[in-house]
Amino acid sequence: MSTPPTFRTGEVYRIAWLPGTDILHGTCHCGREHTAQDPIEMWEWMLSHPQGHQPQGTEPQGITS
Repeated sequence: MSTPPTFRTGEVYRIAWLPGTDILHGTCHCGREHTAQDPIEMWEWMLSHPQGHQPQGTEPQGITS
């Protein structure tokens, strides 16, 4: 039996829960970071690249780091 093919885009998305809080901290494959309490908001921000990412120096919606 063969293994199914693996598709790699080179994009890595990381979301970490900050222990003791309701805060999620995400890092996009482009290096931008974002924090939010709502997991749906976090994934929408991550997957809307580049539209959901603000230029350096501006604050995206939600809690930012």
